[in-house]
Amino acid sequence: MLDDLIRRALAEDIGSGDITTDSLVPVDARAEAVIYSKARGVLAGLPVAERVFQALDPGVRMDKLLADGSTLEAGKVIAKVVGPARALLTGERVALNLLQHLSGIATATRQLVELIEGTGARLVDTRKTTPGLRLLEKYAVRVGGGHNHRAGLYDGVLIKDNHIKVAGGITEAVRRARSAVPHTIRIEVEVETLEQLDEAVRAGADAVLLDNMPLPMMKEAVRRAGGRVLLEASGGITAQSIREVAETGVDLISVGAITHSAPALDISMDIGEMKRHYGTECDTDEKR
Repeated sequence: MLDDLIRRALAEDIGSGDITTDSLVPVDARAEAVIYSKARGVLAGLPVAERVFQALDPGVRMDKLLADGSTLEAGKVIAKVVGPARALLTGERVALNLLQHLSGIATATRQLVELIEGTGARLVDTRKTTPGLRLLEKYAVRVGGGHNHRAGLYDGVLIKDNHIKVAGGITEAVRRARSAVPHTIRIEVEVETLEQLDEAVRAGADAVLLDNMPLPMMKEAVRRAGGRVLLEASGGITAQSIREVAETGVDLISVGAITHSAPALDISMDIGEMKRHYGTECDTDEKR
């Protein structure tokens, strides 16, 4: 799946050919580049960036100086890349796009995880992801210290408000789901009121999502549930409010913004001296 994603991303960018690089750079030229951070954050996606360059030319070699999950500072060198100059230049944008995006998600996730440290609550992601990039984005959440919710519609039951309307109520919706899915699949119900919470618990839900509940109501929901079901808080939770939400005693806090709105982390690549003889080692100074 990753190789197919990279192939499509490169095809989108290159089209019929990289006319700039192909017109300027000899076929046998080699180069060395450094990839470095220009901001503080959390690194994620470096092996993905490596695969981009190697998809263009298997002869590209990446020396990873840091691992995914590492804390970055401005000016920190992340990796050195050596290989055919054309592959480095043509793959630069796609490699950096993915690296910046995934590092941005890991950074946003780490920030929220640190804010709820010690409360017992876990930060989880949602299905609000970029089409085609979900598995990579969920990987970046894990790198940042968060946890994954269901991967898609196929690996977990989440009965939302519109499902409840179609099924005719929470109790009937849970009954239908329970009769249709294996016992290994957890059934979660989204609720907006304490009465709906009570019904979901009575119906046998395994987890309940508290949707946009005010803090006092959320605290009461935790008291009423009494540990009988997992409780997930969701809806409009920000860095300013997440600690208070966690302190209500909920088990999970889901935040869609860590995938759909995380700003890309500023990461760049600089190429040093280029060599014409294929196979010649290239040296470059780290201009930091």
